[in-house]
Amino acid sequence: MFATENGALIQDPMALMAYLAALIGAVFMLAQWKNSAVQKFFHYAPPLIWAYFLPMISTTLGITPSSSSLYDFVSTYILPFGLLLLLLSTNVPATLRLGPKALLLFLAGTLGVIIGGPISLAIFQPFLPEDAWKGVAALAGSWIGGSANMAALVDAVGTPEEILSPIIVVDTVVGYSWMGIMIALSSLQYKFNKWNKADNQIVEKLNEQIGELEKQNAKPLAIPQLLGILGLGFGVSYVIRKFSETLPATSVLNASTWTIMIVSAIGIALSFTKVRKLEDYGASKIGYAGIYLLLTTIGAKANLVYVVDAPQYILMGAVWLAIHILVIFLAARLMRAPMFFIAVGSQGNIGGTSSAPVVASVFQPALAPVGLLMGIVGNVVGTYAAVLTAYLAEMVSKMV
Repeated sequence: MFATENGALIQDPMALMAYLAALIGAVFMLAQWKNSAVQKFFHYAPPLIWAYFLPMISTTLGITPSSSSLYDFVSTYILPFGLLLLLLSTNVPATLRLGPKALLLFLAGTLGVIIGGPISLAIFQPFLPEDAWKGVAALAGSWIGGSANMAALVDAVGTPEEILSPIIVVDTVVGYSWMGIMIALSSLQYKFNKWNKADNQIVEKLNEQIGELEKQNAKPLAIPQLLGILGLGFGVSYVIRKFSETLPATSVLNASTWTIMIVSAIGIALSFTKVRKLEDYGASKIGYAGIYLLLTTIGAKANLVYVVDAPQYILMGAVWLAIHILVIFLAARLMRAPMFFIAVGSQGNIGGTSSAPVVASVFQPALAPVGLLMGIVGNVVGTYAAVLTAYLAEMVSKMV
């Protein structure tokens, strides 16, 4: 069923899954240790950072492979499973009370990615292959929506393997390093909001209201509810995936993109029904377990050796990301927006549906669905925005 890359110490797919699950489980258990030094360490370097970097280090040391169909299996079936369980717990009416600033910050982040790609390519084109713009197109797809959008752009422009490999490393190393920095900055959000004269009351009030509601409705998880949650999550996700494979595929829409879009719509629809009561038994927590496992597979795809082999790609990605950050912070300054909106707006672009809700939950624990909704917006507009980025990057490559 699965196949792995030769050369890694762990070859068996189930052993690989066990290793990654044990790794992330150990990190989260250690973070709960009641020790002041440990608590302080994980305050500045939260467990989710290690969900990426420990698998990345494992691949660099040759413990885990950088490619495995296990990773494809997790992204194909575990990702929609996790998204569905997270979305059915969404309180859409309450989320809409946050107002338009969250969406505007997301769009500012999208603009930063669109203009950042061609600008960074213009700077580094002399040190890159002639077809490097195709790598920019692929990375733009990932940085406005996620891996499904990247796959669509790779197919659309025909990104060659010799360019795609370092681009994946840039996506993982640069993109998820920013996620780690964003998580670390969560402890400074109140100082930033004070400096930016941002009104964070509606965010805090909504976080408190939803958090209190979750506590009031929380019930102990029993076997019937657990099996019901698993059956719903995997059953619906599998059927949607198979249905998506029968739909017309284009450079913009493929099976993965269709799956995310349909799962998102069904998840939001279920949040208005009695199915949402599964959240009382912790449906979203089970969904997060799937998302966290996905994050470990993303980290395991990157080998830090390639950072040494292709530093020009890493530098290009760093400059590109810096432009995105500059644009979204300038927009936040102009709108007096709180850092929470910066976090969900940026990660809705750079991280997509897999990491945006995670970052949102670090800033405001009960508002993970806000980050998830931003990631979904990224899925919807990402491919189209990435096509525009690809067009601009191709123009730059011809001029330089």
